[in-house]
Amino acid sequence: MQALKLPAASGWQWLTQGYALFRRQPALIGLMVMSYWMSLVIFNVLPFIGPIVASLVMPALSVGVMTACRNLDRGLPVTLDLFLRPLKESPKPLMALGGIYLLYTLFALSIASLADGGGLMQAVQAGKPLDESTLDEGGLLMAAQVLLLLMAPILMAYWYAPALVAWHQLSIGKALVFSFIACLRNWRAFLVYGLALVGVGALLPGFVVGVISGLFPEMGSIVTSLVTLPLIMVLAPTVFASFYISYRDVFVVTEHISEHA
Repeated sequence: MQALKLPAASGWQWLTQGYALFRRQPALIGLMVMSYWMSLVIFNVLPFIGPIVASLVMPALSVGVMTACRNLDRGLPVTLDLFLRPLKESPKPLMALGGIYLLYTLFALSIASLADGGGLMQAVQAGKPLDESTLDEGGLLMAAQVLLLLMAPILMAYWYAPALVAWHQLSIGKALVFSFIACLRNWRAFLVYGLALVGVGALLPGFVVGVISGLFPEMGSIVTSLVTLPLIMVLAPTVFASFYISYRDVFVVTEHISEHA
């Protein structure tokens, strides 16, 4: 297995090709993405262990959606049972990946909390938006910057790791290293990809809503709803499909991949 170094423009192509892949079977891919989010929401509302369980199963569920995208790309059957297949076939390593990600995130939050006295940590644990007085404090911005810096390595190591574990039976350590190296080699493409997501997912819709709301102030809330809901229904599956497209483009796979993986 080899990780290619792609040009920066690939980041934009991942998004556009992800959208094209999603359009081939929008109802089923959209249903799987909705099932993914709903599963995590349901787990998170459970008291005490809910958020932990959600973190543990998240890698397997995400690979389930990506497996559907892979089958669709290869012209193989796409069925709803693909969503839970990774959780049935590779539960231990995928849940271990989720546990590693959770522990590292808690570690990063603990370090970042030193910059603002724990305000950011408390907000994350409570799951509530920060009040205005807290947002005005300079320590919060510093904590957020520290957190972003600390989370960058684990995000890079985790990005492809679930797919490498589920599809290629790599050990957790190898999967994390391969993913980190692949992301590092393609940082330019990922930078363009991130900017494209911000532009398509936030700036463009915000501009449209702002213009229409300015022309028709009394319709502001209606326009926001009309723009936001369809955007989420299209963008979320597109992003999942783009995850697979980036994997497909970055990795040169020499070993056989089981059609049932």
